[in-house]
Amino acid sequence: MFSFSQLGLLACVLLLAGCQSAAPVPPKKSAPKVPASVTVAPEKTDTAGRQPPSQPYALLSAVSWSDIPGLENENWLASWNAWLQSCQGLKKKPDWQAVCATAQTVKADDASAIQAYWQQFFNVYTTQQVDGAAQGLITGYYQPVLKGARAASERYPVPLYKVPGDLITVNLSNLFPDLKYKRVRGRVQGQTLVPYYTRSEIEQLQSPLLGNELLWVNDAVEAFFLQVQGSGIVELENGERVPVGYADQNGHPYQSIGKVLVERGELTASEASMQGIKTWGQQHPEQLQGLLNANPSYVFFKLLPTGLSGPLGALGVPLTAARSIAVDPFYIPLGAPVFMATTQPYPNSETPLQQLMLAQDTGGAIKGGVRADIYWGEGEPAGKLAGAMRQQGQLWVWLPKTFKLPQQ
Repeated sequence: MFSFSQLGLLACVLLLAGCQSAAPVPPKKSAPKVPASVTVAPEKTDTAGRQPPSQPYALLSAVSWSDIPGLENENWLASWNAWLQSCQGLKKKPDWQAVCATAQTVKADDASAIQAYWQQFFNVYTTQQVDGAAQGLITGYYQPVLKGARAASERYPVPLYKVPGDLITVNLSNLFPDLKYKRVRGRVQGQTLVPYYTRSEIEQLQSPLLGNELLWVNDAVEAFFLQVQGSGIVELENGERVPVGYADQNGHPYQSIGKVLVERGELTASEASMQGIKTWGQQHPEQLQGLLNANPSYVFFKLLPTGLSGPLGALGVPLTAARSIAVDPFYIPLGAPVFMATTQPYPNSETPLQQLMLAQDTGGAIKGGVRADIYWGEGEPAGKLAGAMRQQGQLWVWLPKTFKLPQQ
């Protein structure tokens, strides 16, 4: 129960939601800032100020199978297990029940049968950006492995926090159907819902999260990138591997610290990879925390089940290396097969990467109709691929023939 009246909450929520959904206003020194604790999906405008559609999946347009480049080279067997994982998260949803039930009858070692299944039961859709562009940004992420302990020590001084008890999340659609996909995060101050603490405030004050430590790790930069990735493994000194994953976030928007370094002239765009940022931090230890604080977003973690084949994505199923992607679920249904046409990570960015992926995850920085984040796997080799992945690409979404799209 909240410690303030329902009327006060309603007024606060309406105020915050109104700030986010209002038409963009040219910046003025006297204009009030939108509270940073408001998280809204989809983004209210694109970079050119264009408004997104009012309904999900509205940017999908039906095309032919023959429009997909490289489809004839697809490894149907390699992508099939990832699709069966998607079905574990979709099989109870009406639009997906029939195709997932049928998938169980297809021989997993029969490429021809798998291809026939897709073409018999699915239609193909192209997606686009709000401005009509067919291409968008394709990046990568991975599951890092950190050294850690269950208690703080000189060797393990950096905490990973679980969700604090004073973090309040309000799903606005529960109150107002017209505000679907919008939510507010904050904390109570008196009888007002105010923005939750920023990363800088959490690091400086420390006391807001005392008692919420989940585990302790040895490196602040690695802990920061664990928050960016959303899940990882903490390896204890006794050899135990503890999986941790995203539990919630403080509601502040994600800010790329690589972009900050580029804007400051500290790194070039090609140097602003995860490895480049880590190297910069080693060379500038006195400036490191200030750089990390430039990203006000802060992620809280929870313990995940052990023994899984991969980290759990937003769909609630284990991710598959090089086959699972994070998408914006306002534009692409979570769980859907998505054929991607892009190129391999640098330095092999001239080599095509054209294959079937599964939309099994989401991410705070993954916004837009043509935007995807490839899960590359676990550990340092996967981290190098993820850090070097920043390409342009196109996406084709496969949906059951019975799937109900909004009227266009």
